[in-house]
Amino acid sequence: MPRLSGLQRDVLSLYRQCLRAAAKKPAKTQQNFKMFARNEFREHISLNKKDFATIEFLLRKGHRQLEIYADPGITNISK
Repeated sequence: MPRLSGLQRDVLSLYRQCLRAAAKKPAKTQQNFKMFARNEFREHISLNKKDFATIEFLLRKGHRQLEIYADPGITNISK
């Protein structure tokens, strides 16, 4: 496997954090959280890998969303 850049590692790390947060949700809604995360990442898969400003913006946005949705009071999600 080729070496990953710092931004690529950051994106993968955020994705793993999202999946871990989904695993802490109630069993009947975990799939909703996983699908939401998957769809958010797939929405931007065609983004140019050299568009660093946009990638960094999306990473910041993703971390903010994760912080909100990881709250124990949030039990379900839909888009």
